[in-house]
Amino acid sequence: MKDFASYQGNNPAPKDNAEWMNEAKKLADSFHGKGEGELMKAIYDRAVEGKRNGTLTNEQIDAFYAQFSMMLDGAKRKKLQKIVEQLKRM
Repeated sequence: MKDFASYQGNNPAPKDNAEWMNEAKKLADSFHGKGEGELMKAIYDRAVEGKRNGTLTNEQIDAFYAQFSMMLDGAKRKKLQKIVEQLKRM
């Protein structure tokens, strides 16, 4: 998988946190040098898909936030937190 859009979701079973984190790290590498807007949209779109098809849990969303929020400044962390809150309400 090169990016969020190419993810096929061939495994219908929910992924565990380690699998999601591994996937997130690969995706983060694929977005190196791209704009914040592109990254945030890709995260949101992929997570919405995961919530809708049952492969993404609120616990996995929290784990993603915990892993990546420490790498962000305050403003970006707030943006990510808003996305996390929206996703968890789905």
